[in-house]
Amino acid sequence: MNKAIYHILLFFLLFSSVKGQEVSVSAEFDTSRIYIGDQINFRIIIDQPAGLNLTLPYFRDTLIKNIEILSGPLVDSSRQSGRTRIIESYLITSFDSGIYVIPPVYAELKNEDGLKRFYSEYSRLEVLRVNIAPADTTVQIYDIIQPYRAPVTLGEILPWLLLVALVGALVWIAMIYMRKYKKLPVEIETVIAPDPAHIIAFRELEKLKEEQLWQKGEIKFYYSRLTEILRKYLENRFGIFSLELTTSETLADLVKAGFKKNESYNQLRSVLTGADLVKFAKYKPDPEENESHFRNSWDFVEVTKIEVREPLAAKSENGKEVTS
Repeated sequence: MNKAIYHILLFFLLFSSVKGQEVSVSAEFDTSRIYIGDQINFRIIIDQPAGLNLTLPYFRDTLIKNIEILSGPLVDSSRQSGRTRIIESYLITSFDSGIYVIPPVYAELKNEDGLKRFYSEYSRLEVLRVNIAPADTTVQIYDIIQPYRAPVTLGEILPWLLLVALVGALVWIAMIYMRKYKKLPVEIETVIAPDPAHIIAFRELEKLKEEQLWQKGEIKFYYSRLTEILRKYLENRFGIFSLELTTSETLADLVKAGFKKNESYNQLRSVLTGADLVKFAKYKPDPEENESHFRNSWDFVEVTKIEVREPLAAKSENGKEVTS
């Protein structure tokens, strides 16, 4: 009897020891369905034994393509009954509709026995467009009847033919007269070099500031103008046709062109993302944000502009000025 009790106690001790070493990783959104521009949290929850040194997952800029990270991660932890619960939270959004599946995330354990990973399940998010079109209440739809075309008579086109003939004759006589009695001077076409990209951008930013659009309540139009100036600058300066791209595609092409993810990159990303929230998510920024986005736009152009040096004038031996 005592031997049986001993085996039972030993079984429970081994079971509790194994259970105490379990590590679980889970990942989830606040909700599985949002509209374009909505902001929700993506959380990674790790339940582990206390004192276990795990390498936690970390994301930058995006979870996957078209799901952007606005801030995070915010890390919170709690301890109870010899176990630690760690929660990483990211604030995310998306401006492209579709169904997105986030691959499993994992935490790593490195020790003398090697490397071990603990994976979560897949996470799913559906991004919907806002349906602003009213429901179709038409009972039956008919094809549009094309306008009736009556045949054209000779009496209708004869006056026009005579007019064309008269104009042609006058032009022919005028050309003969000009060739015979007058030599037209040959005009040399002057080619005007376009202004540098930063000059154009600064000029448009000054106009935008003078118009005071957001001060008049035209917030959406203000951000449309601001991002249009930046996107045209990216086209003239870096050859990126940003007017035809989304924010995430623009930033990705900028990085592919060799641009580093520095402070200027973050300023551009902040302006484009903030403008998307205003244009698509009906976000209403305060005056400080409007001024901040304008300053960030100006600073981005200032830092990334290409200085054009004017040619230096020098005098030759005969006293005439030459350029170098």
